[in-house]
Amino acid sequence: MNRNTSISFKQNWKATWNCTSQRSLMIIGSVLVALVLSGMPMFFQHIEQRPGVQLHDYVLARIPSHDVSLYIFLIEWGMGLLTLIRAIKNPAIYVRYVWLYVAISLTRLITITLVPLAAPANLVELVDPVTGIFYGHAVITKDLFYSGHTSTLVAMYFCLPRKSDRKLVVVATIAMACLLLVQHVHYTIDILAAPVFVFLLNRIMQSTLFSNVRIDQEVVEC
Repeated sequence: MNRNTSISFKQNWKATWNCTSQRSLMIIGSVLVALVLSGMPMFFQHIEQRPGVQLHDYVLARIPSHDVSLYIFLIEWGMGLLTLIRAIKNPAIYVRYVWLYVAISLTRLITITLVPLAAPANLVELVDPVTGIFYGHAVITKDLFYSGHTSTLVAMYFCLPRKSDRKLVVVATIAMACLLLVQHVHYTIDILAAPVFVFLLNRIMQSTLFSNVRIDQEVVEC
């Protein structure tokens, strides 16, 4: 990191921290993420113990299941690393993603609770050593409606201002969707519903919390 980049980094974060509204969003959002993550193991252990309905999925029925956990892991955390790098320079990206993640997590908790589904036929257990920390290192197969892997990638699309990054996110999301189907981790409807939910959540937050959170400029306007 050269000296100019270091100065820009410090100035951006200092400006964000000095802005009361931005600082509040950052602190509250970070606390909410911590609370959500701490409650996930208990929630997912609960849903694994309840009965669910197994859907007949026309698409999955025609796709042989294979273990592609490694590729899913690389895409998910590779894109996560890219978003983190961008957020280090532009704190508005962090603020926006944190709140979208909270909204996605809470709506998923609601939809998973209201729509009890059984694991798809021929599911191959997904191995992710990082995400496993938040799942209590248990095998989770019923966190289905809607797809968390897909929705977190779609959220990155709405948080990254660069067109090149967004194009990469689109490619990564399509690849992720295909891999999830190959592994039979999600039903097709889970994956198709994810972009719709994230789009609606982003629109709601854009008109409320995000009204002063500009990801297209690195200098914070308070």
